[in-house]
Amino acid sequence: MTADLALGTYRCRAIPEAAVRAAASGAQWIDTAPNYATGRAQTLLAPALAAHPSLRIATKAGYFTAATGVDAVEAGVLTEDQAAAGHSLTPGYVRWQTGRNRDQLGRERLDLVLLHNPERAHPGDRPALHAAMRDAFAVLEEAVAAGHVAGYGVATWAGLEEGAFTVGELLALAAEAAGGRHHLAALQLPVSLVMMTPVVQALDGRGPLPAAVDAGLRVMASAPLHGGELTGMVDQELADLIRPGLTPAQACVLAVASCPGVTNVLLAASGTSHWREAADAVVQPSLTAAKLREITGVLASA
Repeated sequence: MTADLALGTYRCRAIPEAAVRAAASGAQWIDTAPNYATGRAQTLLAPALAAHPSLRIATKAGYFTAATGVDAVEAGVLTEDQAAAGHSLTPGYVRWQTGRNRDQLGRERLDLVLLHNPERAHPGDRPALHAAMRDAFAVLEEAVAAGHVAGYGVATWAGLEEGAFTVGELLALAAEAAGGRHHLAALQLPVSLVMMTPVVQALDGRGPLPAAVDAGLRVMASAPLHGGELTGMVDQELADLIRPGLTPAQACVLAVASCPGVTNVLLAASGTSHWREAADAVVQPSLTAAKLREITGVLASA
């Protein structure tokens, strides 16, 4: 089954318009973070979320802008040294940021709060990182119990590939934080024809994607076009190998949307034509495992 398209706001240049367009096209999810658009992404999204109550929102806690760091120091949840780092998983900060996210987005209840690149917190020190993540998960479990958050998870760039944590370890940390039944519900990671490791592993039944499927986690694939670079790297010949008749950008999106375990593909499409092009790609029949193996083989040998 082909994954659904969702709006990602990291590189989105016209967030309010893109959110309205995504809602009109039937997209169910928007992904954002308090540091996106120099700290303005969440307030820019609020009107569209108010106008479309069925839109589901995934936001984050971890990275923050310098201005937010000042506010966090004034609120007493970070020291000046912690604020200078621009990233924190401390319980006080995660609790405060989650409340701030709700205020900025205009939502009493957030669908997902993801720890944002948690691997940055304690690089090279897995025990310290896992302890910090468990404590942050405990705060998010409190938010779930209060009705302020529906579920939580992790948005990572390199944590899984570099071995900072596994899906199994995330599940165990969440269970420990919750004292039993937990609300870890989602995983966000880069999946593309550049970041192919999750695809190759999934085709062999290994890695984070099959583990996420087994656990019933939502998997959001970030950077499917690798920041726009892929459209210049994939020529029409490769696009035709993936699926004849598609543009290079469409072929790249379809490949990610076809990857076993991926439920949503995050696209930061600012223009109507780009969104429509991607939407036309994901309604295509999913690529077979054999076709994905062929594609990854071609790219690996290039």
